Amino acid sequence: MPNWFKFTKALLLAGGLMTSAAHAEEIVTWWDFFGGGDGVRMKQMVADFNEAHKGQIKIDATTLEWGTPFYSKVQTSAAVGEAPDIMTYHASRIPLAVKQGILQEITADDWKAMGLGQSDYAPATWDAVSIDGKQYAVPLDTHPIVLYYNKDLLKKAGVLGDDAKPKGMDSRENFTATLKALKAAGVKFPLGSVTADGNFMFRTIYSLVGQQDGELMTNGEFLSGDNAKKLENALAVLQEWTRDGLQSTYTDYPATVALFTSGEAAMMINGVWEIPTMTDLKKNGKLFEWGAVELPVIFNHPSTYADSHTFAIPANQGKALSPEKRAAVLEVMSWMSKQSLFWATAGHIPAYGPVTASPEYQAMEPNHTYSSLTKHMIFDPKTPLAGIAGPIFDVMSNYFVPTLNGEMEPTKAVEEIKAGLDDL
Repeated sequence: MPNWFKFTKALLLAGGLMTSAAHAEEIVTWWDFFGGGDGVRMKQMVADFNEAHKGQIKIDATTLEWGTPFYSKVQTSAAVGEAPDIMTYHASRIPLAVKQGILQEITADDWKAMGLGQSDYAPATWDAVSIDGKQYAVPLDTHPIVLYYNKDLLKKAGVLGDDAKPKGMDSRENFTATLKALKAAGVKFPLGSVTADGNFMFRTIYSLVGQQDGELMTNGEFLSGDNAKKLENALAVLQEWTRDGLQSTYTDYPATVALFTSGEAAMMINGVWEIPTMTDLKKNGKLFEWGAVELPVIFNHPSTYADSHTFAIPANQGKALSPEKRAAVLEVMSWMSKQSLFWATAGHIPAYGPVTASPEYQAMEPNHTYSSLTKHMIFDPKTPLAGIAGPIFDVMSNYFVPTLNGEMEPTKAVEEIKAGLDDL
């Protein structure tokens, strides 16, 4: 029996917010946006919750389309009192949702009832769900990008360290040397990156800006002071790698994964959500020895862009939750947080600290290896213009693809990006 299963079962027996006293079963209407491996795991967690709370609470779950369609439906539904009782939400979208008035505050009494609190979360994660000192969601995870690597190819090229991690992770010069050594060893693409999708590349570029202590927005102004130069520096590094044949060019998301899993790319920058893909392929004998680590330090210090999946309570216009329904919703959020060791099998880093501190999580690889990045996470700036599928993504992504693929100079790209952002 897997350790995470034993751990989950033990927590199931630990009790929750709802007692076994006789009362009508509360039906909690739930919306989420999880597909693929995430969807499979969340459906299992919902089923486990319903089994553990039989006769007390039942989640009636619906999965909707990720991204703009999900958030548009939430906005229109909340306005007419037809949003669900609970929903998943990206932390990066909270500033806009608060401005729109479609999220309820998670109050101090709510946190107390759930048995959760600020000390259970990394500071950056707690801050990501907070606006003006109020919390609007319960973090389930953080899902950053990481560096995947083919141990076999790195070993052959002499750039696999004694710790079974890539060499040259401490500086731009040393990591570039690692890429060049892989190229010299005959690897087609030392690094696979999603260079045909500017929205995805925002994650990598923003991480490199963060490594320079750069900010996208300062006191309401985009790319002020030397922040424009820091963005230019990040773009220049990535353009250099593609120009020198060290990084894949015009590669969309599926092609990037295919380059890595086929062995054509020795390393890949991608989200932790691809961990199940690698795990399953390896289990079925269809993948090489592999690993995943925090991004290399190209500039001054570690920094990785991240977002969080959270649970939020919609502010349904003219439709308040009854005390019983709210208690049931709080129990759902508390239980899911405390059972998130299973969610970690999707690659995500559980936000609830006691789970990531548990021996069971510490034994999970490569999850535990890259979990150190929670100390170096940066989230989107707190503005209604930011967030998944938001206007900032759209403006910047228009210039990332041509720049990374050598069709536009970084200086010109940054000028255009700043002008576009200021127009927002």
